[in-house]
Amino acid sequence: PLCAQEAAPKQARPPQAPKNLKVLKVPPTEIRPIMRNFRLALGVDCEFCHVKGDFASDGNPKKDIARKMIVLAQDVNTKFPDGKEHVTCYTCHRGDQEPKTAAPAAAPASPPAL
Repeated sequence: PLCAQEAAPKQARPPQAPKNLKVLKVPPTEIRPIMRNFRLALGVDCEFCHVKGDFASDGNPKKDIARKMIVLAQDVNTKFPDGKEHVTCYTCHRGDQEPKTAAPAAAPASPPAL
């Protein structure tokens, strides 16, 4: 009977080639880890920059802002002679949607102990 047969093992699909990459020129296997880093650096979900269900769409204006910020970070990093990545989204955003532009206010000094 059909109910006694084992299910065919599921084949792992190779990752689909990303579509509409205008700034990131990386192999398909590197896109998810890079996007995960962006998401964590800004403390947001994918839909913050992407149209839900259509990652290739340019319908969300924040995606264009993200591209500009990626180019900015890439440009800054090219200025370092060691060729390493020194500046990332996290450098400024620290897990927030809006980057920090000033240090937090200093706590008032404690009165001297007597």
